[in-house]
Amino acid sequence: MADLTSDFVGIKSPNPFWLASAPPTDKEYNVRRAYEAGWGGVVWKTLGEAGPPVVNVNGPRYGAIWGADRRLLGLNNIELITDRPLEVNLREIKSVKRDYPDRALVVSLMVPCTEDAWKAILPLVEETGADGVELNFGCPHGMSERGMGSAVGQVPEYIEMVTRWVKQHSRMPCIVKLTPNITDIRKPAMAAHAGGADAVSLINTINSITSVDLDLFAPEPTIDGKGAHGGYCGPAVKPIALNMVSEIARAPEMAGLPISGIGGVTTWKDAAEFLALGAGNVQVCTAAMTYGFKVVQEMISGLSQYLDEKEMVLSDLVGRAVPNVSDWQHLNLNYIAKAKIDQEACIKCGRCYAACEDTSHQAIAMSDDRVFSVKDEECVACNLCVNVCPIEGCITMERVAPGATDLRTGKSVPAEPADWTVHPNNPMAVKAAE
Repeated sequence: MADLTSDFVGIKSPNPFWLASAPPTDKEYNVRRAYEAGWGGVVWKTLGEAGPPVVNVNGPRYGAIWGADRRLLGLNNIELITDRPLEVNLREIKSVKRDYPDRALVVSLMVPCTEDAWKAILPLVEETGADGVELNFGCPHGMSERGMGSAVGQVPEYIEMVTRWVKQHSRMPCIVKLTPNITDIRKPAMAAHAGGADAVSLINTINSITSVDLDLFAPEPTIDGKGAHGGYCGPAVKPIALNMVSEIARAPEMAGLPISGIGGVTTWKDAAEFLALGAGNVQVCTAAMTYGFKVVQEMISGLSQYLDEKEMVLSDLVGRAVPNVSDWQHLNLNYIAKAKIDQEACIKCGRCYAACEDTSHQAIAMSDDRVFSVKDEECVACNLCVNVCPIEGCITMERVAPGATDLRTGKSVPAEPADWTVHPNNPMAVKAAE
C-alpha cells in the first residue's frame, strides 16, 4: 500500500485524515477510540477561556437533509463550543498526546477578541504537548452573537490581528479556520497569511435553516416552540468547500500557503479531490457521525490503492488539479462535444428525453418503440442528459474532432482554442476573441 504519512506544517501523522473540531473530538474517550480506529489526527473540539461555563441546549441539536433513500446529505447543528471545564479538557489532551505521540493533536480555540484572552490560554495549551492550535473563526451561531466565531472570521482586519497575537505569544503552529459565510474567501485567507498563519483550514459550517416544522411553525431543530439558524455540514456542502479551497490554492498572493480541506469528505475519493485542489490534508466530521470512526479505514485503503494505481506518492497528488482550475473566459470555446447513448445499457426510462425536450434543447428523439437517440444538429453538449440518466455510463459526451463538421452550426470545428477577452472599453463586458 502507498505510504500515506503526512507532514502538515511540521505536524506529522500516519495519514492525512484528521477528525475535525466537533462532537467526535469533545473528550478523551472519543479521541482514543478515533486513534485506535486509524485516524491520523484530531482537532480537539473548541476550547474557550476559563470563566462562566458554556451552556448548550438540552434538546435537539441537529437538523437534517436526506436524499430519497434516507441517506444523510447534510446536518445543521446549533451546538456551541465545548461545555466541559477548560482544566478537564487540558488534562485529557495531555494524557492522550502522551499515549499517542505519533498522532496529530491540534487544539481548536475560541476566546474573546482581546490580546489578553489569547495570551492567557495559549501557554495552557502549549503545556499539554499538543502539536498546534486551530483558531475557530467560523462558527456561525451562538458564539458569533458574543463577538467570536464568524463575527471575527468575517472581518479580515480582526483575523490578521488575532493571528499576529497567537504567533507572538506561542511557538505552536497556527492554523486559521475560515468561515464560508463571506463573499470572497480569499480576503480572510490573505489576512490570515499576512498575520503569519502557518496554514488555513476550510470550510467551517454554512449558516442555515434546514427545515420548518409545519405544525409548530418553527425552524428545526425546535426547542420549546422556537428554532435558530445553525451551521450546515455534510456531503451537500462539498462543492462549496472544493471551490473555496481551489480559490485559495490558485491565488498568487498566497502561493504555498498550506490548506487543510474540510467539507463533506465521506469517501477516499472526496479526500483525493480536496488534495488535488491544493489541500495538504483533510478533516472529517459528518461521515464519522454517520458511520462511526471506522469509516476512516475505507478512506485509507481507497486512497492508498488509488495512489498505487496512478504510481504516485501523496505529495504528487497535492495541488495536481490546481493548474487546470480556470475562469470561464479562458475556457476553449472551439471545443465541441455531443451526447452519445449506449443502446445496450439504456433501460428506456425516458428521463433524458423528458429533461431535454422540456427544459433544454430538444436534442433527443424518441421512436414509437421507445428507442432514444441524439439529434447532433440540436445538441449543445450541456450534459443534462448525462446527469439525469439513472445508469452510470449509459450516456457520455464525446468530442467532435477538429476539422469535422458541427451539424448544429454547419461549420468546420476549429483546431485552435478560442476564449473570451475583456472588452477594451468596458472591463465588465466581454467579447469573442478575434
